Amino acid sequence: MAPDNETQQIPEADYYSRPAAPVPSTTSTATSMPPAGPTPPLGPGSRPQPRRDGRLGQTLGAALIAAVLASGGTYALTHAGEQGSSSSTTPTATATTNTNQNTSPTVTQGSSTAPDWTTVAGAVSPSVVSIDVTTAQGAGAGSGVVFDDQGHVLTNNHVVEGAGGNGSITVTLSDGRTYAASVVGTDPSTDLAVIKLSGAPKDLVPISLGNSDSLKVGAPVMAVGNPLGLSGTVTTGIVSALNRPVSTGSPSESPFGQQQSSGNEVVTNAIQTSAAINPGNSGGALVNAKGELVGINSSIASLGQSQGSQSGNIGIGFAIPVKEAKSIADQLISSGKAQHAFLGVSTRDTVVTDGNAKRAGAQVVSVSGGTPAANAGMKSGDVVIAVDGQRVDSATALVAQIREMKAGDKTTLTIIRDGSRKDVSVTLAVKPAG
Repeated sequence: MAPDNETQQIPEADYYSRPAAPVPSTTSTATSMPPAGPTPPLGPGSRPQPRRDGRLGQTLGAALIAAVLASGGTYALTHAGEQGSSSSTTPTATATTNTNQNTSPTVTQGSSTAPDWTTVAGAVSPSVVSIDVTTAQGAGAGSGVVFDDQGHVLTNNHVVEGAGGNGSITVTLSDGRTYAASVVGTDPSTDLAVIKLSGAPKDLVPISLGNSDSLKVGAPVMAVGNPLGLSGTVTTGIVSALNRPVSTGSPSESPFGQQQSSGNEVVTNAIQTSAAINPGNSGGALVNAKGELVGINSSIASLGQSQGSQSGNIGIGFAIPVKEAKSIADQLISSGKAQHAFLGVSTRDTVVTDGNAKRAGAQVVSVSGGTPAANAGMKSGDVVIAVDGQRVDSATALVAQIREMKAGDKTTLTIIRDGSRKDVSVTLAVKPAG
């Protein structure tokens, strides 16, 4: 049993793909293709198998839904600066150029309750790109954000992982200019990757980075990306939930319909949003009303075959918080690989007595010697119910919380041991290779 990885594995789905030849629909999650031709199945996206142990509390992100990798949709195409998207009675928003930071403009809204999304779209769109990947098996499309003025673009790993070998990557800017690109580094466990434009232009506009830690449930957000190849598409919604443990896992199916020889379970402490996210949006931007990047759109919920066979957006999308995305991107640019925080336990879902009540948690099955958990005195049988005060109600939730942190971070785990609560201080280490 691998430490920090006792979680339900859910098959990954395709991003928006355009095969070299028509692919017959073999699953009920297939969707119709635009006039260019048929679309292959988006992927399994079914509910996870029943867990071994029952539990209470908020487990929707890990146990009651399957998150499928998102890369597109059938939402309306919106061009930056298009008129008519804001009410005439709404105070005008202004975009201020960040000359010192050389990033996309920051938007000052005239009304905190009625954001002017036209101004936000105009500020953000130049920093969001369309990504096309071509291989011998077919072609696929996704999204990305301009990370710096050196030509680095941040996206999802599942968007570009098929570009190895003889594959090629093409990036199209918002103004239509197209550039070849190559992979700088990938991190399958977080589903993040960085690519770099060849001969990057000097007028690239890196996206302004926000603070995902300051997000509140109910805050307005906008998703920007390339669903179904419809570049420049924007959709709006709210932050539906925070710290939502979402698993899109191994074994995985490649975007071109071939089974991967190995896979990495992706567990995200995700931002949940009602903004429409569909196949093709993968790697695109989730921004706040200031036009600041707060998340990288990565996956969507799927009802599965037994619940109407609905694919694409159903109002539940997920994004990787920008705090985690920036940390991984910086490491990939620096060394081509990323390090991860490590606790050193194997866990399973459970329900434990907490005073006069019961609550769900992550029960420690084993503690590896010489690890942060062992050094902190954690024992088999301990049930973790919170990390730094943030509720943990499943093994997946614990993994998601730890993966969001960095090696060297100090954290406090709230555990129940022998019926009593106890706080345990842990300094996380670097996760060993393999």
